[in-house]
Amino acid sequence: MSILRSLVGWIVERRIAAINHFKENPHQVQLDTLRSLLYRAKDTEFGRLYDFKSITSNEMNVFRERVPVSDYDKLKPWIERVRAGEQYMLWGSDIQWFAKSSGTTSDKSKFIPVSKETLQNTQYQGGQDCLILYAAQNPATEIYKGKGLVVGGSRQENPFGNDFYYGDLSAILMQNMPWFAQFFRAPDLSIALMDEWEQKIEALCNSTIGENITNLSGVPSWTLVLIRRVLEKTGKNSLTQVWPNLEVFFHGGVCFTPYREQFKALISSPEIKYMETYNASEGFFGIQDDFSSSDMLLMLDYDIYYEFIELTDLGSEHPRTLTLEEVQLGHNYGLLITTASGLWRYLIGDTIKFTSLKPYKFRITGRTRHFINAFGEELIIDNAEHALKVACQKTGAVIKEYTAAPIFMGVASKGGHEWLVEFEAMPADLEQFVSVLDDALKLENSDYEAKRHKSISLDLPKLVVAREGLFYAWLKEKGKLGGQHKVPRLANNREYIDQLLALNK
Repeated sequence: MSILRSLVGWIVERRIAAINHFKENPHQVQLDTLRSLLYRAKDTEFGRLYDFKSITSNEMNVFRERVPVSDYDKLKPWIERVRAGEQYMLWGSDIQWFAKSSGTTSDKSKFIPVSKETLQNTQYQGGQDCLILYAAQNPATEIYKGKGLVVGGSRQENPFGNDFYYGDLSAILMQNMPWFAQFFRAPDLSIALMDEWEQKIEALCNSTIGENITNLSGVPSWTLVLIRRVLEKTGKNSLTQVWPNLEVFFHGGVCFTPYREQFKALISSPEIKYMETYNASEGFFGIQDDFSSSDMLLMLDYDIYYEFIELTDLGSEHPRTLTLEEVQLGHNYGLLITTASGLWRYLIGDTIKFTSLKPYKFRITGRTRHFINAFGEELIIDNAEHALKVACQKTGAVIKEYTAAPIFMGVASKGGHEWLVEFEAMPADLEQFVSVLDDALKLENSDYEAKRHKSISLDLPKLVVAREGLFYAWLKEKGKLGGQHKVPRLANNREYIDQLLALNK
């Protein structure tokens, strides 16, 4: 056995032992995490305001009674002060980086503080654990003999001063990566951090076609854009003809279900593995640790303390929150996090459902703001993704992109849902596709089924076929090509779909 393989084996074994520890002792690990976060922030402005020093017993209950639930808008005044140069406001170490992500109702963009502790103990640990959990399931892997290609974002200087920077999270991670890790990734940083997406795709292709790429990481939609361009430039039919040692695609950001068949068509090898990850600008939360199931393991030792809110309590002024010990299987929860970057009881905006409590495993079910509930149907992304999968299987369709929104009731017309879908492969029968979609939604969601009963409240879904490249053109028009930008799947208003329909000519 080579020295390198022995070293990899030792690293994997050591980290798997630590992962098994938090699997077996989840509540103690979370309590220790909260205590550590409170201690390191006790002398900050925020820590003094809520007297963290006095929280020395019954920490979980005292913490949730004393510190209010927050979102970006509530923390924004604190974050703005940090961006302006005031340190030790929210966290007990200097913060120089801010992850830029899509905005709120009151802002075009959010700027999430990223401390050195979050970089090291959360984001980089999450990236390492992806490789470790992959290697644990594939002892014969040679992934470390090649390079990883990350389809990421860009870095820009913060206008508040030369000592502060912002950019997409992936770019921040690449910019701050340890020097030795640069040998295991591609392309060169000057290309990886380019701002202009279409030029970046060309540069990515030209610089990596000749590399030994063993793993890919990125959002599925934008990774597909890269793959198609690589195949076009090389004249190959499968990505494994370009990169024969490719083993795995680490994906996240959006549900993989609508993209799976497209990847299978472009990467013909049945040996390729797909691993889902759940990381965001605010932190790294979960990794798929078993190829036989799409569930993700909740990573409990990443300097993040978790709480959860029942969907029925979301939006209330003082929502009831649950600790990890209090959650139940099958319930949809809003995810509340406290991090080593000073996000205190921060509602991240995603909803999850636990599928296992020993260990804690979950699936992402949607967004707290991305749903359709215009008629009491409470349709979430998880329902939509599953129903579309069934419709594709029964009609031979392959979906490239989609979005859906309500059709509001008129004086003489009923309400409904309008689905704008860009197909990679058209269904054999569009009417059958709509019928199967409707039936599958009824099976997934009893509220939707009740509203559809005899079409009393909701009519049959309306399907509009999008022209080729519509969603790409829409994102380009908005200056949101590449990186972590995503098409909104569901909306409770017609803002997005009406803009898209206007371009669908």
